[in-house]
Amino acid sequence: MVDFDGRVLGRILAAAAAAFFFRLITGPGPALLPEEEPEDAGDEEAQSDSGKVVPVTIRWSGITCCLLDKRGKTTRFLLTNVSGEAKPGRLLAIMGPSGSGKTTLLNVLAGQLAASPRLHLSGHLDINGKSRLSGGYKIAYVRQEDLFFSQLTPRETLSIAADLQLPEIASVEKRDKYVNELLFRLGLINCADSIVGDAKVRGISGGEKKRLSLACELIASPSVIFADEPTTGLDAFQAEKVMETLQQLAQEGHTVICSIHQPRSSVYNNFDDIVLLSEGSVVYNGPAKDEPLKYFAKFGYECQDHMNPAEFLADLISVDYSSAESVHSSQTRIDKLVAEFSENALVIECVSPVDAWKNSKIQTKFARKSLTKHQAGWWKQFRLLLKRAWMQAFRDGPTNKVRTRMSVASAIIFGSVFWRMGRSQTSIQDRMGLLQVAAINTAMAALTKTVSVFPKERTIIDREHEKGSYAMGPYLLSKLLAEIPIGAAFPLMFGTILYPMARLHPSLSRFAKFCGIITMESFAASAMGLTVGAMVPTTEAAMAVGPSLMTVFIVFGGYYVNAENTPVIFKWIPHISLIRWAFQGLCINEFSGLQFEHLNSYDIETGEQALERFSFGGSGIGDTITAQGRILMFWYCITYLLLKNNKPKYQQLEPHLQSS
Repeated sequence: MVDFDGRVLGRILAAAAAAFFFRLITGPGPALLPEEEPEDAGDEEAQSDSGKVVPVTIRWSGITCCLLDKRGKTTRFLLTNVSGEAKPGRLLAIMGPSGSGKTTLLNVLAGQLAASPRLHLSGHLDINGKSRLSGGYKIAYVRQEDLFFSQLTPRETLSIAADLQLPEIASVEKRDKYVNELLFRLGLINCADSIVGDAKVRGISGGEKKRLSLACELIASPSVIFADEPTTGLDAFQAEKVMETLQQLAQEGHTVICSIHQPRSSVYNNFDDIVLLSEGSVVYNGPAKDEPLKYFAKFGYECQDHMNPAEFLADLISVDYSSAESVHSSQTRIDKLVAEFSENALVIECVSPVDAWKNSKIQTKFARKSLTKHQAGWWKQFRLLLKRAWMQAFRDGPTNKVRTRMSVASAIIFGSVFWRMGRSQTSIQDRMGLLQVAAINTAMAALTKTVSVFPKERTIIDREHEKGSYAMGPYLLSKLLAEIPIGAAFPLMFGTILYPMARLHPSLSRFAKFCGIITMESFAASAMGLTVGAMVPTTEAAMAVGPSLMTVFIVFGGYYVNAENTPVIFKWIPHISLIRWAFQGLCINEFSGLQFEHLNSYDIETGEQALERFSFGGSGIGDTITAQGRILMFWYCITYLLLKNNKPKYQQLEPHLQSS
């Protein structure tokens, strides 16, 4: 039987992991699949080079989206035979009550409807009269949730985004001029140098964040702008300012499509066209302003003077659930209006069903192609992302203050409990206990901080990566390097206070090794937190999975279960437990060379004997550091692969079968 040497295999795996990780992060970004050149490639180049907006008209007909049960039968229609048109230079608003299908239609038009086996989507969709979405036209999608790096200012946010997405702007002066123009256009110049802020630190207002989202999307001069309920959560004044901005963008030649629930009258007056939806069906589609009121007046539904037209329309197409009679009467009214519009509406003709979603593995190719084509170089990406990560880490005062207080408080508490340990036999157990809780505290502090922050940051990263702004290699390496100083400060602070209070091995070199071991463990725990944050969808899920996984590593950390007594089926866990390797390194560092008081022959006389009892004999501190480095590289490699392959999947638009 061949003798299995875990340490030799571990060193081989460490070298392989290091080489693999270096190859990953220094390699080029994802290459585009071979594609045929679009017929209007000249328009794409003109858009990219001049920054002018290429006019884009979107037509859709027969869009039907339904939910299926497990047997494939339709249970509910989200959209039913929806048709319409969005033109350049006009602001189109999709209106309707909650659950009417506004966001679903917007996502279908933007190609952003999340794929699901329980969804069936069919219909026709044309871009500039062509069936394929390969024209290289750029789109912008402004989501309801505005996510930014909270410690950056709007000017810094736009400057870094411009450098990443527009590498053809070579000089700093041209970039600053371009960014300043964006700040003026979006009304952000007054808050340009204030931090964006978050729930912990007050920053710019909600309306300013929404306009900053628009500014970030406008950097690449998109032809089409989609905005999902851009006024949600804003007061009346901020909502009006945001809609005025969208109207201004439409007047500049963009095709602007937004979904909105129930706007005030001043916001409604900004719309050029509207689509009214009720329970997934079109009640009206056409010019806005007074045209819808005249249309519904033909059926006897008059809008009273001084009444908000948007409120009138919303009430007209909403089901009243106050009583059984009101439900029946309102449902009957809506069904009649849907039937009337379906009979009298102009037919929207499309060339052919959109099969580009099927033929392209890059679901939003028409939005991303030109961005990826002009991606900045690897080192430029790394430099810009390192700058951003550095500013975010060092400016995050509230988080750093909390971590500082927790490090100092835990060090003082542990130091008080294990105050100035002596060399008695009982002190052996005390030292082991102290080193174990030090390893656990360091790992949990780093893990908790990472899993509470990274899932939100990952959402930003996924959006930027989907645009083709940068590759994952430069991002992950820049994040690792930027967080080294701040990440090392807290373990060092903890060790500096605890070590003399507990009177651990009195040697400067031993103290330095103690701090080095827990610092390395902190980095490994943070890397593990990144992997957890990349695997799960929300912060809450990450906070549940991370500590649970760490608990397993604590059990097999060398203190509660001796490595020699570990069941065969779990033998592999101690080898990947960062708690085990940190605890082992701390024990070797502390007990090597120590002499203990002994009165009986069975007493432990030296630290080496204590290490043998925990099966830590025969290894050195270097082995534990190497093992922690191997674990760190493993988690970073997994994180890289998860982030790189975390491409969103969108529902395919299938041909709409029409009866002959």
